[in-house]
Amino acid sequence: MIKKFIHQFASPKTYLFQVDRAYPYIFYTSLSIYLGALFWGLFLTSEDFVQGNSYRIIYLHVPASFISQSLYLAMAFASAIFLIWKVKLSAYLVRSIAPIGAVTTFIALVSGAIWGIPTWGTWWAWDARIISTLILFIMYLGLISLHDSFTDNEKADKFLAILVIVGSVNIPIIKMSVEWWSTLHQTASITVTEKPAIDPSMLYPLFGSIIGFTGIVVCLVILSSKLQILKREKNKSWVKDYV
Repeated sequence: MIKKFIHQFASPKTYLFQVDRAYPYIFYTSLSIYLGALFWGLFLTSEDFVQGNSYRIIYLHVPASFISQSLYLAMAFASAIFLIWKVKLSAYLVRSIAPIGAVTTFIALVSGAIWGIPTWGTWWAWDARIISTLILFIMYLGLISLHDSFTDNEKADKFLAILVIVGSVNIPIIKMSVEWWSTLHQTASITVTEKPAIDPSMLYPLFGSIIGFTGIVVCLVILSSKLQILKREKNKSWVKDYV
């Protein structure tokens, strides 16, 4: 039953027509939310008692860090679906997400380095969180290069899916690095079980920036996946009608 359900709604043709309808709503809503959250966070919140105005980079750094890890988990989930149920759309999505994941991880690293200068006195430190995030960035680039080095797309999809799942062990390491090792990074300010260790005036725009940034990244994944599908399905008759 699960296999039938997945195959019914996961054909590349169905996917394209569905995301085309949803894309404008997701994009304009997410962009509005993110710009509103940025304006709120940058201009309407007060200075932090310890960090001054430098903390305002959280409205870029935190969403990018969150999404860089979430995209990898999405790749791992899609990889599992591809390996178990042979859904080719899942393989397309894995390859489509990888470059977006690399970009968001790069943004997280650069924005973290900028934040580190006034906060730690250095733009780079061999910190457990930073190193594991750098490894994530290298993994994204490596997965892209690996897939593109194959001439046989089916073999490339299979190897990519396996490596993505194996590499997912790095995500809990990134998450728990501040708990397992002594690092410069502070522990999480927002947890499920405890009251947020951040003032509500800063917290609400942070939530908005995460939501808006996530939607924008979803739109980028949609565009990337459309290019991947049209490239891989170019010989299918329905593609000519779609284009």
